[in-house]
Amino acid sequence: MKQAAPAPEEQQGQEADEGAAPEGEGALRYAAPALEKGLDILEALADSVSGYTLNELAQKVGRKVSEIFRMAVTLQRRGFVQVDENDRYTLTLRMFELAHRQQPLKSLVSVALPLLRELANRSRQSCHLAMYQGGRVVVIAQVESPERWSFGLKVGVVMGLTDTSSGHVLLAFRDEIDRARMLRAHIGVEGELEMDPGELFAILQDVRERGYSAMPSRQTRGITNIAFPVMGAADHVIASINVPYIERIDQKSAPDVAQVRGIVGNIAGRLSALMGASGYNDNE
Repeated sequence: MKQAAPAPEEQQGQEADEGAAPEGEGALRYAAPALEKGLDILEALADSVSGYTLNELAQKVGRKVSEIFRMAVTLQRRGFVQVDENDRYTLTLRMFELAHRQQPLKSLVSVALPLLRELANRSRQSCHLAMYQGGRVVVIAQVESPERWSFGLKVGVVMGLTDTSSGHVLLAFRDEIDRARMLRAHIGVEGELEMDPGELFAILQDVRERGYSAMPSRQTRGITNIAFPVMGAADHVIASINVPYIERIDQKSAPDVAQVRGIVGNIAGRLSALMGASGYNDNE
């Protein structure tokens, strides 16, 4: 059967697609307004802890309620956003789930989990694996302490880049160009402490020299955060392993902070080797 010839408008569109659009014009010629609205909504909600009502969301993205209503409903139907009893929209973990389908991330988590379980059992502490994503630090895997009580971060939680040990490790083991790019893209999380650039520079230099970060938590009293880098091919930092160390004060024997630091370094080195790193040095 002979196919019908494309309409003149379609033919013109096909011809236009065959040639590259001039730089600067292509962005406008091939704009997708509906997609832009959807992305604006997702980005706005990603920056909010408590979410927004539809009116607040419209103000945040600089549009009218009527312009975003159908898109918000569609995103809710597709499982990307949810609405609570107060009509506030928040993100679900749908995007995080999609990111986990990406093979490199999926491979990292699947390889890391057995080692994180070993770390939790040996240290008697909770532990988590975190990565840099879009200006923030995101927890991508976590294992609870085998003890009766524990302190840990949930998978999917976002943390500050400049005031956490995980963030310091992810910054310290990047080159200057990458580090500057990460700091320019930095998106502060709720409660994140302001960091003087000079102080941050000194901290990162110290982390590089020691090979790890160990510092009192800047969010919770009584916690000592211990973080080591996970290196990949070409010795490029791809993640950080963190233990929020809690000291026992009863009579039960448990590894002290120095022993836990050694365990974390050992686990991070082994995971790095599995991810293709050639010469990991935990300085322990």
